[in-house]
Amino acid sequence: MTQAADTRDRLVQTAFELFLRQGYTATGIAQILKQANVNSGSLYHYFPTKEDLLIATLEWCKANLWSDVMQPVVERVSDPLERVFGVLDGYRQMLVLTECGQGCPIGNLALELAESHPRVRQLLVENFEGWRNQVRECLDAASGRLPEHVDRDQLALFVLTTMEGAVMLARTYKSLDVFDSAVTQLRDYVERLVADGTTWSAPQTKSSSALV
Repeated sequence: MTQAADTRDRLVQTAFELFLRQGYTATGIAQILKQANVNSGSLYHYFPTKEDLLIATLEWCKANLWSDVMQPVVERVSDPLERVFGVLDGYRQMLVLTECGQGCPIGNLALELAESHPRVRQLLVENFEGWRNQVRECLDAASGRLPEHVDRDQLALFVLTTMEGAVMLARTYKSLDVFDSAVTQLRDYVERLVADGTTWSAPQTKSSSALV
């Protein structure tokens, strides 16, 4: 990696960490420069505005979704449905480490900026869609265990909605209980789908299929 690329990457990663901890508005350029150990000339060479830097962090999140979020789970969990819950457990561990003080970086920025920054909103959507697609791939890999009528794309959206809502409530309540409750209900739902898929695909006996 060249020194220029290293400088740019350091600015993006530093900004991402600060935006995650403090939010976009509360993070100043001077703080980013100090923590990244970069001078202002270098920053404005790559990012003429603070919003340009934010956009770069969201592009970085999209590019690193697989390596940072999904790959570690895939490498240790073989069951595709359990991979979904492995990802959710990763967010739970984040809540444990931060004492319910840190949320999903994309969710945080969506709450803060979706209405005021149209360019940013589209990238937030793309990040959410990337996460949804990764979950969808897990569900597709387990498609033979789910009823045929299940819309796996909508189920992936439901998983994303559960995760984002559960993280937000855990931060608000300052308690893991609400997160665990939401994930437990999601697991119960998925297990019922699997049970229905198994029952639906099993050969029907004459007595069980006969009308009474």
